[in-house]
Amino acid sequence: MTQPFIRDRFTWLAYFMLGYYAFILSVIGPAVPFIRNELKINYGDSALYISAFAAGMFTAGLTSTWVTRRFGRSRLFWGGAALMAVGVIALTFAHSLPFGVVSSFFASLLGSYLLVTIQSSLSDRHGDNRAFALTEANVFAVLAASAAPILVGFGESQGWTWRVAIYAGVVVGGVVIFWAWRKIRLPQPEQHASQTNAVSSNKRGRLPLLFWVYWVVVFFSVAVEWCVLFWASTYMETVVGLSKEAAASSVALFTIAQFVGRAAGSWLTRRYASANLLLIASAIVLIGFPMFWLGRTPIINGFGLFVCGLGVANLFPLTLSLTSAVGVANPDAASGYTSMASGLAILITPQLLGIAADRIGIQSAYAIVLPLALAITLVTFYANRLKSRRTEVATT
Repeated sequence: MTQPFIRDRFTWLAYFMLGYYAFILSVIGPAVPFIRNELKINYGDSALYISAFAAGMFTAGLTSTWVTRRFGRSRLFWGGAALMAVGVIALTFAHSLPFGVVSSFFASLLGSYLLVTIQSSLSDRHGDNRAFALTEANVFAVLAASAAPILVGFGESQGWTWRVAIYAGVVVGGVVIFWAWRKIRLPQPEQHASQTNAVSSNKRGRLPLLFWVYWVVVFFSVAVEWCVLFWASTYMETVVGLSKEAAASSVALFTIAQFVGRAAGSWLTRRYASANLLLIASAIVLIGFPMFWLGRTPIINGFGLFVCGLGVANLFPLTLSLTSAVGVANPDAASGYTSMASGLAILITPQLLGIAADRIGIQSAYAIVLPLALAITLVTFYANRLKSRRTEVATT
């Protein structure tokens, strides 16, 4: 019998803290055009900011299992939240490329330990309902993320600079951290012994092939999301012709669509299999991205950006729920390696697109996204077939 889905105090806290992390991360993309102007750097150099953040995610994912054993979930949760704030505040005072890149890496490394802990703790707390919890958590994340480009554009238009968005996020996050850190306890890892778990992982908790196939889907999904999200502001300015402030604010079309898509996805995961929903989401991306990329008027580009956001919305949370379910016997490792895939995708693909943009222009460089989006569909189809075969073996 499926356990009831109950949102306790930790669940609500985890939702908020994921939103806090997503907001801080989402400020960087829309802020890059302004940083580029301040420092007089090119596309490739400006992409180093998000690459540094991605490198921090990758490093945290790679080391999270060891660090969790060494320090425990609670220290990673609270310490990561607090020290990420220190890193992004340092970023606002960075008036050189090296200092800004180092600040971005430090903020990401510590913040990503918070991310890994949120994901594994929610998976442990909600068990078979992890897909609901993780999808709902990402609804809060994208809602917070959608505010970031709006605040960046507003801060610049008022003469306060993009930095006001970071200060606002740190203040709100700091208040919640101060209130909750002594009052709410984190769930600790549990030993799982069900038949499903036995099929998902071997006795030593090693992650099976199915996990790594979905891991590849995570990589391609995050690559598409961040290629679109990180360079959308620049694209809307240089190709579509919007002002710098309007272009920064237009990124909200993508993040608002993500909110709508994840809210719908949260409802749909209670009724349909995540593996099937993942294929539908990837198909929506293949419809929306060409409109954004090839549109010739701001309305078409903006509509395409919105539709693309609807599809991208559920790629990561659905795949995260699938990797968490497959890796349930070792949740900290599953969460860490999934975050590592995200970091690796953000580290490589936006930087690759930026380097290409310096050579062939941002519009031609965006062609990179189309094969990445197609790969999501193809690898998901293979992963779903592998999953079905494993289920058949488990039931015979």
